Amino acid sequence: MRKLLVWLFLLAVTFVSLIPFYVMIVMSTHFTEDIFKGLPLLPGDYAWNNLKTVFQGNFSQVYANSLIVSLCAVVLAVLTSSMIGYSIAKYRFKLNRALHYFIIITMMVPVQVGIIGYIIEMKHLGLGNTLFPIILIWAAFPFGAFFMVQFIKDTVPDELIECARIDGCHEAMIFIRIVMPLIKPGLATLATLVFLWSWNNYLLPLVTINNSRWFTVPLFVSNLGIVHRTDYAARMAALTIATVPVLLVFLAGSRTFIKGITAGAVKG
Repeated sequence: MRKLLVWLFLLAVTFVSLIPFYVMIVMSTHFTEDIFKGLPLLPGDYAWNNLKTVFQGNFSQVYANSLIVSLCAVVLAVLTSSMIGYSIAKYRFKLNRALHYFIIITMMVPVQVGIIGYIIEMKHLGLGNTLFPIILIWAAFPFGAFFMVQFIKDTVPDELIECARIDGCHEAMIFIRIVMPLIKPGLATLATLVFLWSWNNYLLPLVTINNSRWFTVPLFVSNLGIVHRTDYAARMAALTIATVPVLLVFLAGSRTFIKGITAGAVKG
């Protein structure tokens, strides 16, 4: 009976969580003006027209831009964060603790505080109004560095690294062949989070990109419509298509994601 109650509760929570997604799909099949007559619960017959509206606005290029940004962000964030985490967690040097505290402090600084200076920096480098500003910002990811520091401390034994050094393995190969395989759950967790956050990022593309050629999905959706009419149904259709990669990434990495989040939570 206890298991049955748990399963019923989980099914109820799942049903409630999926209601907004279902409503978004249903709204994408209706005419915009019909949405305001009441919340639609059954699919309509205007889905094809909404899709035509979406793809008439260069949606394929926008979709490709978002994929490029998210994939590059994952590679940059995972690579730099894992190296920073390994160096702070396993090396002893004078500024080790100060650097660790510096990472924690930068996590407390709101993004909006440094965004103006970052935009000016990108402009002077000649990278303004391109995809580079929304990709390169993930090269210095404080949360990723902090997460990998904690994960590597709890996952990689110091004795294993010392044995590799005694056997003559140099530092780069220790990191690639020994440390990286041990921290795969953490890397997968970080990669999943970075992909989701970069895919949904709206503020930075909004202030750095003016050319519609380099729009990402959130910018495209916010500008979808005509001069005197906002096409909410078409926006719902675009959001439905944009949700597919997010769902695939999360479903593919859900087991590893949970393992990476809970690693080091229980000791004993």
